Amino acid sequence: MSHPQTVVYLEHDGKVLLVDTSGNGPKLPVKGRTDNSQILRFPNMAEVEAREIEYEVKMEMRIVFGNQVVKVIKAYPKMDWPKDWAWKDDLISDNSVHPIAREAIYRSIHRLVSKVIIKNDQDEILMAKVKRGHFTGFWTLPGGYMDHDEHPTTGCVRETLEELGIEILLNENTPIITQQIFNDEGISFVSFTYQSNWNGKIEDLNLLTEEISEASWFSREDAIANAVSYFDLEALKNHN
Repeated sequence: MSHPQTVVYLEHDGKVLLVDTSGNGPKLPVKGRTDNSQILRFPNMAEVEAREIEYEVKMEMRIVFGNQVVKVIKAYPKMDWPKDWAWKDDLISDNSVHPIAREAIYRSIHRLVSKVIIKNDQDEILMAKVKRGHFTGFWTLPGGYMDHDEHPTTGCVRETLEELGIEILLNENTPIITQQIFNDEGISFVSFTYQSNWNGKIEDLNLLTEEISEASWFSREDAIANAVSYFDLEALKNHN
């Protein structure tokens, strides 16, 4: 399945431009299609230029497909809303849409994380050392990925109960919200970090031992010195 080395992922309020292998379009996906009867993809730069579409580049992402490395330029077209383009949510269920396009759409969805700074009356911060995931062997704030149907205030409370075995109440502070893309794969993470107070002892915790190896109280300075997560560091530096 041949594919251009560079394509342009044009998106305007949920609509994206798809073309066929000859560059004809716009084309629409067909939900449930599995026969690969018409391969659809994003246009290459020449095909966009031929349509005289001006656009603002937002980012570039690298997608590996087999032995080929494809550069996908995500951009916003400077035009009226293209009602005849495809809805991006329809791409995933059509097997005739090239995997590069489907992968790019998948990567454009934010990964949402909900965390919490738990402090005691000595202004110490509770952190846990994790045994799996991105930060194995390092200290992090309690929290994790949010469930699909979950509010961030619910997510960090649930994660704290699962990881540390304690029920917390969140303070009314506005959460610290941070967003970052960490590499050229283009996946965006958004973190909501709340605050809570708890004055128990470490031995009162019921650690999820398959995920957490230990927990400890840290001064704010030591918490910042031990944190490795960008989101944890930003929250620790900016919390009240």
